[in-house]
Amino acid sequence: MAFHTFNGRFFAGLALTGFMLAAAGCQSGDNGILNLGFGKKDPTAPPPPQDPKILASQLNAYCPRVTLRDGTAFFNTYANEARKPRPKLKKTGDAAQDAAAQAEADAAAATPPDDSARIIYQASISDVTRDCSRADGQLTMKIAVAGKIVPGPKFTPGTITMPIRTAVMHGTEVLYSQIHQYQVQVTDPSVATQFVFTDSNIVVPAPTAQDYQAYAGYDENAPKAATDKLKKGRKKAAATN
Repeated sequence: MAFHTFNGRFFAGLALTGFMLAAAGCQSGDNGILNLGFGKKDPTAPPPPQDPKILASQLNAYCPRVTLRDGTAFFNTYANEARKPRPKLKKTGDAAQDAAAQAEADAAAATPPDDSARIIYQASISDVTRDCSRADGQLTMKIAVAGKIVPGPKFTPGTITMPIRTAVMHGTEVLYSQIHQYQVQVTDPSVATQFVFTDSNIVVPAPTAQDYQAYAGYDENAPKAATDKLKKGRKKAAATN
């Protein structure tokens, strides 16, 4: 009796398993073979979706990132100092000894003075940011530069001029580039002076892709400020009077 009950449960379970396999086989495909994931890919299946294109709303919200190029985050000015005069040495009669002594003296005279002792001020940029707007097929940008000025040993209170350049490029094409002779009043030589400079006049063609590059930083190769030229002109006029 117990054996009969076991066989009844066994055959009932086997029948249920056969039904599940048959149902799975019907759902596996036209060939009736159960698909366990080891078959070849269906050649008629559509390709996977490609990366989505940039939407117009995303492009309208695009504002080029501002980058500080290497070597443009700092600007130091130094006081000019006269070079040491070439020393004259007494001859000893020994040609080799005299030549060595003269060479050593010439090297000492050619050594530049200590730069740290000649610093007028050190300026540095600590942060840059930007803001963008669009109208009539053009992109208008505002680039802001924040930094500080640290007076050096040769500093005297007054107005200093820093050459700050802002630029926007599209690959190798220069869309905008402007040098600004930015002036800051520094009255206390014992503390650093904070400053914020903003260029609000940047207008370039509206980009058709997110591929513009914006830059900001010091440009030490820029021409001297007009105020420096004015000072020189005043000195010449005073000398002739």
